[in-house]
Formats: sequence, structure tokens, C-alpha cells
Amino acid sequence: MRALAALSRFVGNTFAYWVLLFAVLAFLFPGWFINLKTLIVPLLGLVMFGMGLTLKLDDFSEVVRHPWRVALGVVAHFVIMPGVAWLLCQVFHLPAEIAVGVILVGCCPSGTSSNVMTWLAKGDLALSVAIAAVTTLLAPLLTPALIWLLASAWLPVSFMDMFWSILQFVMLPIVLGVVAQRLLGEKVQYAVDVLPLISVVSIVMIVCAVVAASQAKIAESGLLIMAVVVLHNSFGFLLGYFTGKLFKLPLAQRKSLSLEVGMQNSGLGAALAAAHFSPLAAVPSALFSVWHNISGALLSTYFRKMTPDSDLELNRESAAE
Repeated sequence: MRALAALSRFVGNTFAYWVLLFAVLAFLFPGWFINLKTLIVPLLGLVMFGMGLTLKLDDFSEVVRHPWRVALGVVAHFVIMPGVAWLLCQVFHLPAEIAVGVILVGCCPSGTSSNVMTWLAKGDLALSVAIAAVTTLLAPLLTPALIWLLASAWLPVSFMDMFWSILQFVMLPIVLGVVAQRLLGEKVQYAVDVLPLISVVSIVMIVCAVVAASQAKIAESGLLIMAVVVLHNSFGFLLGYFTGKLFKLPLAQRKSLSLEVGMQNSGLGAALAAAHFSPLAAVPSALFSVWHNISGALLSTYFRKMTPDSDLELNRESAAE
């Protein structure tokens, strides 16, 4: 069991490399992975079930202690990422299916790996976990509402269909995970130790399925989509950080806000796109999954070296703890 837990930690710490490696393999040899597309929804459910196994009431303590900081992060996430996605679609005059895919990933809740990146960046982990949890719980309502509002100009969007999909893909597995945690108690720890391995394998398989199913379209428009994904993610990081600065948050909280705003649950984006639109609409989510794990790791390394700007900043951080 220790060896499996060690392997799980190693795979979790090298997540970005596995996603990138298998995305390239799926592009070069799509026939190897094309049949995985039927597993996209079950794999996402498995990842969300794992999230439920790890959720505790303590994860929401930050909501009670500093509700306005959590609210700021949630509002920033659901305003900045959908807004930037819509603007990029307008600026680049993206084709309908790609535009819907970009907006879709922008409307998803915070990414599951953002908490790890925040920890590596020496950010406020409690705030990061609270924002990720609250955005995920609000996703059944806000994600389809925002997609309907912003993407209907390109393709028909059914709010209720997407609402029920997110309940099935996200909320039901999370609830089952929380129930399993309550019933099994300490025994859950054995499963938690291997969750990084299960999550990485699941996300990698989702990315492979999407890339393989849209290989020809990626070859035709991949550079454009990748450029939009990089800009989307970068503006999310940047605007998230400066939102924290605008509201005079200490450095640790600014790091958390930046990473929580810029990183998306791209697995959910891919599953929704595949279920309600087309494989091509899922490509922005797949590429986002590859890119934000690389950029998030790079940014967290840079953030880790940052220190409070002044003694005043240091005092403010100390008072906030």
C-alpha cells in the first residue's frame, strides 16, 4: 500500500507531464484512444467522487471566518473567466463550435488542481479550498446560466439539460463521496492515498478521448485554439491577482485568488461539450487541461519566491491569520 501511495504522489506531482505526453500520443495515434470517448462522463464522475471523499466541514470554515474573501473569489471566478472567454471569441471571430467550447470552459467552476498549486505557491490554502468548493457547489446553477447567456448567439443552449447534466456529473458523485466518507470513517484514508493516481489517470483519459475524436479539426485549427486557451488562462491569473490587490488582500490571498480564478475544471467542460455539443467543442477544454497544469506549476514556482512587499504587508498578513 505504501508503494502505491508513493506512486500516487509521484504521478500527482508530475500531472502536467502525463497530460501533455498522452495528449501528443492521442493526436499522433488517434485510433488507440478513440473508443475512450464513451468513458468521458464516468471518468469525470470518478474524479468528483474522489473530491467528495476528501471534503470536510473544515473546508468550509473559511466561509464562516472570512465570508467576504470567499465571496470575492467566487464572484471574480464567475465574472472574469466567462467574460474573458466571450471577449476572446469576439476578438478572434471564432467558429461557432470552438467559440461555444471556449465559453463553456470559462463558465466551469475552479479546477481540481488549483489547491495543489496554491499550496506549492505558499498561498492561503484554506481560502483556495473554500473557493474551489463553493464554485463547484454553485456550478449546477451558474455554469448553465452563464453558458446560456454568453453562448446562445453561436449555438442553441438548453439550460435545463446542462443543469441536470452537472447534477449527474458533479453533484451526485460528490454527495456519494461525502456519504462514503461518513459511513467508512478512517477506512477512507486508504482510498484518499491513491486518489491523485486515480484523478490523473481519469483526466488523462478524458483528454486523450477528446483529442483523438477531434484530431483532424485540431490539426486544422489547433494553433488558434491553443493561442486562445493560453490567453484565457493568462488573463485569468493576471486579473485574479489584481482583483486581490484592488481589494487590498495580503499576498498569500492574492496568490490564492489568482490560481483559483485562472484554473478551471476542464474535465467538466470536456464532458459537457461532448454530451451537449460536439467533440470539437470539447477541444478547448482538453487543451486547457494540458496548458493550465503547466502554467499553474510555473506560476506557483514564481509565486513561491515572492515575499510580502513591505513590513506593512507582513503585519497585515499576520493580523489576518
